[in-house]
Amino acid sequence: VQLQASGGGLAQTGGSLRLSCAASGRSISNYHMGWFRQVPGKERETVAVISRGGQSTFYEDSVKGRFTISRYNLKNTVYLQMNSLRPEDTAVYYCAASTAIHQNYYRQEGFVSWGQGTRVTVSS
Repeated sequence: VQLQASGGGLAQTGGSLRLSCAASGRSISNYHMGWFRQVPGKERETVAVISRGGQSTFYEDSVKGRFTISRYNLKNTVYLQMNSLRPEDTAVYYCAASTAIHQNYYRQEGFVSWGQGTRVTVSS
């Protein structure tokens, strides 16, 4: 599956952005889908993951209550709604697809297909 992330940009503290991840080649219904982020000099961080069937979600602690991951299989697209943005959310955000078994759906090692990143900058 090929993934194309979009929707990044510049936002003010407290603002919102919605990232989109459009898939092609295969249906995302076959995959758990996730969003990750990375800043220079730091390890890639898992932001949010949604299971293949959509019944389970995982969020990194700092984004709980502010970010929402969703999937629309008919459009082969995954979204990340980001509200109440903070300067520490500034990063390059990546979407990815996982073939892991359900109990490991949120583990990074299961993510086998990655999109190019989209940059999010939050000004203070």
